[in-house]
Amino acid sequence: MKKTLTIICSAFILSSCAWVKVTSQGESVRLVHSAKAVELCKKVGRVNAKVASHVIFNRNADKVAGELADLARNEAALMNGDTIIPISEIIDGRRSFSVYQCFQQQPINQR
Repeated sequence: MKKTLTIICSAFILSSCAWVKVTSQGESVRLVHSAKAVELCKKVGRVNAKVASHVIFNRNADKVAGELADLARNEAALMNGDTIIPISEIIDGRRSFSVYQCFQQQPINQR
């Protein structure tokens, strides 16, 4: 009985943990949900993210969605993207995002 209780408690603790951390580069990438927000942006690629959606029982859907977005933000930063938008539903802990470059840095004029 103690062993079963320990396993159940461990699963609850693990399911509440954030397993994915946003990198410093990923922090500069924004998540949008409207296609209108990226209509003037340059598409630079696509990211497929995957996290565990089930640890003995199903994990909280909002936490899974947040971790998928965090992974996508990290990857988008590596692609020089600054904006992501989900392009699929979450299925078995997987989701796809389009990566855009919306805020290009202006070149510095040299004299």
